Amino acid sequence: MSILRFLMFLALAVWVGGIILFIVLAPTAFSVLPTPALAAMIVGPMLRKLHWMALGAGIIFLLCSMALAKLTKVRLPLFSAQNILIYFMLALTCISQFIVMPGMAALRKSAGDIEMLSLADPIRLHFNALHVWSTRIEGTVLLCGLVVLYLAARTCRPQ
Repeated sequence: MSILRFLMFLALAVWVGGIILFIVLAPTAFSVLPTPALAAMIVGPMLRKLHWMALGAGIIFLLCSMALAKLTKVRLPLFSAQNILIYFMLALTCISQFIVMPGMAALRKSAGDIEMLSLADPIRLHFNALHVWSTRIEGTVLLCGLVVLYLAARTCRPQ
């Protein structure tokens, strides 16, 4: 049972820690590299990898949570607060990975260097709006992840 709790915490740590690291690395890439387009070539794939790690971590968390519920008398129901938050985090991660990011990539591909477009250009406005949504999604996932971490830590009592 301890291994299941460990895997739950590890999955959550990888997910939340990955987002925190991304929050530090992405702005650093844009401030250090000579052009925003070059930074985007690093940040985009980094975010895609983070999303795949997050999806794996979320699935591991849920599987361990369900296994723990079956093995212990302490019930962690399928619809516990922490599991509902994990479902929500997974859904948001999927929206970012499969809707927002492909939209941004398509706009970048059609326009070339987004930074070269005027601030009033419809393509740039759409790209910027998607970027705002991407940032909001990652921030929401991070906050939910911290709440799940608190809830998971609260339910683990020494035996």
